[in-house]
Amino acid sequence: MSQDIRDFTPASCDLLGFGEPAHAEPAFGWVRNELFDRLAGAGFRSIALETDRVAALAVNDFVQDGAGTLDAVLSEGFSHEFGALETNRALVAWMREYNKNRPAEEKLAFHGFDAPTEMMSAPSPRRYLEHARDYLGRDLDIASLAGEDERWSRTEAVLDPAMSPGATPEAERLRTIADDLLTALYLRAPELVAATSRAEWLRARTHLTGGLDLLRYHKQSSERLERNERISRMSAVRDALMARNLLDIREIEARRGPTLVFAHNLHLQRSPSHWGLNELKLNWLGAGAIVASLVDDRYAFIAGSLGRSVTLGLQPPAADTYEGLLQTDAAWSLTKATAAADARTRTDIIVEQGYFPLTEATLNGADAVLHISDASLSRS
Repeated sequence: MSQDIRDFTPASCDLLGFGEPAHAEPAFGWVRNELFDRLAGAGFRSIALETDRVAALAVNDFVQDGAGTLDAVLSEGFSHEFGALETNRALVAWMREYNKNRPAEEKLAFHGFDAPTEMMSAPSPRRYLEHARDYLGRDLDIASLAGEDERWSRTEAVLDPAMSPGATPEAERLRTIADDLLTALYLRAPELVAATSRAEWLRARTHLTGGLDLLRYHKQSSERLERNERISRMSAVRDALMARNLLDIREIEARRGPTLVFAHNLHLQRSPSHWGLNELKLNWLGAGAIVASLVDDRYAFIAGSLGRSVTLGLQPPAADTYEGLLQTDAAWSLTKATAAADARTRTDIIVEQGYFPLTEATLNGADAVLHISDASLSRS
């Protein structure tokens, strides 16, 4: 066992995924912060979190240039309520302090790589498309086509295909407009970059692709399929968009240094992802599986694993489970994924705890496992 993450990644790796098995256990966020501190000293220059890519632009403005305030960017720069997490506050504050008085090429960058979608809702694409329209100086009435934002964001618009605006004539028209705007953005790139900056051009592209992503997600939510297949496809679309965002981020960061990626194990593992709740049985390929197929050994994945957690009400694992084999006296440790192969999945979990135990599929899709034996030992 080790605590040096570089012992478990190939030298060619420039996209390092670190997964958490439960969003509600803060210990993984604290360990993530510690790892990123170490990796920054080894040449990593960016981090990408499971949060809205467009909203995260405000966080990056703060950590790189001090724009706005810490409270404001935590409130406005995160989706999925992740800005309320103490671990994310500590990360953003530390990155801002680290970047002070450093040259641009050495500053750490903050990225989101998700769309602002939840299983129960997804917002309107209006404001994303309007940003790109305004950057291009076009006279287009996007608001009238999009209608009220609540029309898109209400729960029924995602859960009930009959209530979804994703297949309406207005949505089809918005998709055509967005595609035309994207073509114009590239066609006029030399002029636009000269008049503004490459950073502003990239910001406009991020908004525009974010709007297109929402239109694609809403289109998928309008499909009248059997419930498991429908939600599995929606999960697959979300992860495909996440994968595309990660590849875009690597294109932006390629000359500066590698990127640490932090998200749920199900999004980052190389093997297929599965999730079930009562009659709901979902199967899809996560962003990690997609990215790994395209960049080979430039991607590595460290799966997160947990023994005991007071926060989740999780008791110590049985000795013959994957987690049981990984238990140590250390706050956390790294082990090759194959080290826990001869074991079973723990079954002492209830849905309300929100913990996804290690499975054979997760281990098969990982290079290593970062195991927290007792979450209380890993808190700052």
